[in-house]
Amino acid sequence: MSEHLLAGVVTPIARQSNLGELTYGRLKEIIVAGSFPPNEKLTVRSVAAALGVSTTPARDAINRLLSEGALVNEGPKTVVIPSLTLDALDEVTATRLALEGLAAERSVLAAAPADVTALERMQTAINAGLDAADYREVLKVNREFHFLIYRLSGWPRLVAMIESLWLRVGPSLNELYPDFAQNRRGVSNHMASIEGLRAKDGIKVRAAVEQDIRDGYVRLKAMIASRS
Repeated sequence: MSEHLLAGVVTPIARQSNLGELTYGRLKEIIVAGSFPPNEKLTVRSVAAALGVSTTPARDAINRLLSEGALVNEGPKTVVIPSLTLDALDEVTATRLALEGLAAERSVLAAAPADVTALERMQTAINAGLDAADYREVLKVNREFHFLIYRLSGWPRLVAMIESLWLRVGPSLNELYPDFAQNRRGVSNHMASIEGLRAKDGIKVRAAVEQDIRDGYVRLKAMIASRS
């Protein structure tokens, strides 16, 4: 199951140097983007086969992600992406509000018209994905949308900390759909972010990003409660 699922969301890595770093980066992207849901089993063999690498870089990538808390052991040869608990969701959300809000507010310092145009293109792709119920594509482009804004902060260490939080929450974003697709909550937040960037209004961009996080929190909290 996991090997088949992985093959559907990744393309093999081209043969080149530093396969370990490339494998780690690709697997991290999959998790951050929410392309692989919680509790799905991953093995060294399935990761190696999907990415077209040997077991050594696949094992190294998995071990790094285990040390970062993005994966947890379920057996001697199997790991899973952990589900969010309510305590973890509360902690991650509070931290995301602080860090992503800061990055969003700073984004206007470097935002150029080309960045606004890029975000508008991404939002068009998100809307098309929502219309087609292609939620994997929606999650992928949603990640690109947010991190374009955060990189504009000009603070790479801040962006790295935000990425570590998305490693924890990204897989659970799968569970926001199809509810988010039906009410288009995220669309209005994204449009407000774009408007704020265009106007160089950092407070507006921050408010839009924080509202996006809060809307996701409400749905994720309900999802966790339903499992209890």
